[in-house]
This record gives sequence, structure tokens and C-alpha cells, in this order.
Amino acid sequence: MDTQIEKEGTKKSSVGLIFALMAGYSMVYMDKSMISTAVLPIAEEFSLDAGQTGLIMSAFFLGYSLMQIPGGWLADKIGAKKVLMLSLAIISIFSFAFGTVSSLMLFMAVRFFAGIGHGGYPPSCSKSIADNFPQERRTFIQSLILSTSGIGGILAFTLGANLINANWRYAYLVLGTLFAVALVLVGIFVPTQAVSEKKANGTAPKVTFRQVLTNRNVLVLFIAMLLLNFLLYGNMSWLPSFLATKFTLDIKTIGYLLAVNAVFQTLATMFAGMLLSKLFLGKERIFIIGATVLSAGLILVFVTSNNLILSMVSLILVSMVSVGAFTAIFTWPHKIMDPSIIGSSIGIINTGGTLGGFLAPLILGQLIKSAGGSFTLAFGFMAAASLLCGLTVLGVKKENA
Repeated sequence: MDTQIEKEGTKKSSVGLIFALMAGYSMVYMDKSMISTAVLPIAEEFSLDAGQTGLIMSAFFLGYSLMQIPGGWLADKIGAKKVLMLSLAIISIFSFAFGTVSSLMLFMAVRFFAGIGHGGYPPSCSKSIADNFPQERRTFIQSLILSTSGIGGILAFTLGANLINANWRYAYLVLGTLFAVALVLVGIFVPTQAVSEKKANGTAPKVTFRQVLTNRNVLVLFIAMLLLNFLLYGNMSWLPSFLATKFTLDIKTIGYLLAVNAVFQTLATMFAGMLLSKLFLGKERIFIIGATVLSAGLILVFVTSNNLILSMVSLILVSMVSVGAFTAIFTWPHKIMDPSIIGSSIGIINTGGTLGGFLAPLILGQLIKSAGGSFTLAFGFMAAASLLCGLTVLGVKKENA
């Protein structure tokens, strides 16, 4: 009887934990997606060109990149919950601040510090999963939480786009409030693991941060994530501008189209988690190579098509396939890394992703500018990066690191 009650209590706490982590991640992805729409009225109001709006988006990812490794290290050292709450508090403050500034330098500065806040969330989230769930459940739970990329996209391109259409400043006041709500949920539902409990549970030999930093699998996945995020964040940053320019669509219409895309992306992430837990268990390399090659071909169809329906179908397929590759790379460490260093490992690997996020708007903005406003060269660059990502994972050693 007592055992049954204990199991039910554990199940309820697990549901609460997953819900809180998903709520925070949804806001994280909403913020990442919303800026690409917000820069349209900001560019018009302050007469900014593609290169300058690219700087605003890249400033965020610079802060994000710088904080990934320290965030992961802190999650391993002081516990995931503290880092999660600190991250959400910082993002909330600077979301409010973004709605009040009025110059290029201030836009860049505020987004940089918002990126610092974002940097602690992914590694501490992975650390919380490793601390609270058995290994056989971690890949699916991690993929379930990553599916919030689509949920965040839906919120960004429906609620966010409509608020931006009315007044972009109000949109960021609402976003800051939503981050504050996510902070409260994490405070309530994410358990705090005492340092003494960690030591009691830790039977494996201690792995130093230097060993993590020089681990072959960590470095290979770092490069793979960097290359893949040229595609993922390139899409996220420039899709609204591309659709507005090529098909002469307004913000509201673009928002609804990208929301539909985000729905499929959410479903694809969950489906990828199931595939990686069952059909492709131990075959992650094949899965990633197939997904990146297919993504490269689809992105070229998307950018060269002059038919809106064909372009949108191609975009949805790109999003579904590429997010599958991302899920595989992000969840792979749970299978080949020690749980005691998962925060640091994910922090380093995801730094590659955030560097891609920093470089993508910057490089693509300049490619678009140099091509006289054409997006073909920029999206061709994204396709090449996707192919290189697939080649890179050939260097991953499957045995536990």
C-alpha cells in the first residue's frame, strides 16, 4: 500500500517537473522565434538595414554562447534548479527592458544580456532530467521537452505576432510576464537535490571539467551542432523577412503560416524521440546523416520555388526533418556520457549551437545584403552547412565516454 502511494507521488512529481521544464523551454523558444518578427517593425521605425537587424539577433546569441559552458558547469556544481531559476529571472528582466529601448546599441545590449539568461537553461534542464529520471527514459523525456521549440514557435507566431502587429513594445512586456510565470512554476515543481545526496549517489570516478572539455564526442557534437544551427537559426531569423519580401505577405499572415509550421515541428520532435528510443536506438549516426542530407535538398527547393504552397510544404518538411537531427544530437549525450557531467557536456555541445545562432543572422544578413536582397545565396549556405553536419557525426565514438 505504502509502495503504491509512493509510486503515485513520484509519478505526480515527475509530471509536475516535466510540465515546469516544458513551460520554461516554451518561453525560451517563443523569445528566440519572436525576435525575427519583431525586427520588421523595429527596422521600419528606426530605419535599420538587414545587416543592422542581423546584429540585434546576433548579439543575443553571443551572450547565449558565452553562458552555455558556465551554465552547464554551474548546474553540475550547485544544482539544476538554482541555475534554471536564475536564467528565467534574467530573461524576464531583459524582456521587459527590450520593450523600453530605442536605439540600435541598446537593442543589441539588452538582447546580449537576455542571451546570457538563456545560456543557463538548456544545460541545467538536461541536468535536471539526468538527476530525476532513469537512463532508459531520458531520451524520450528530453525530446518531449525539446518539442517545446514548436510550442514556443506557435506562441511566437500567433500571440506574439498579433501583439507585435499591434505594438511590438507591448509584446515584450507580455513576454517578460510569461517568463516570470515560468520562473514560479520551476520554483514549485523542480526538486532541489542536496549536495550530500549527489555525493551519496555518485559511485563513478570523478571526471574533471578539463576531461569533459577535451572529450572527443563532446567536441564532435559541438561542431555538428554549430553546423546544424546555421540552418535552424538561419531559418528562424530570416523566414519572416524572406516571406514578406518574396511573397509580399503581411506580419499577421506570416505569423499564421509559421505557426502551422511550428505545429508540425512540435509533432516531429516528439516522433523523433520515439524513433531514437526504439527503431534508431544505437543508430543515431545513420539517423542524423539521413536527416541532414534530406534537409539540405529541401531548403534548396524552398528558396528556389516561386509558388507559395510548394515553398510552405518544403519549409514544413525542412522543419520536421532538421528538428529530428537536432533532437538526435541533443539527446545522444544521455546515452554516451556519464550523468554526473551531463550539464557540462550539454553546455559545451549547445555552445556550438548558440555560436551557430550568433553567426547565422550575421553571415546570412551580409550574404543577403551582398546579393542585393536575394535570399538564394544565404539559403544555399545553410544547405551546405547541413550536409557538413551529417559528415561531422561520423567522428562520434559510440562507446560510453
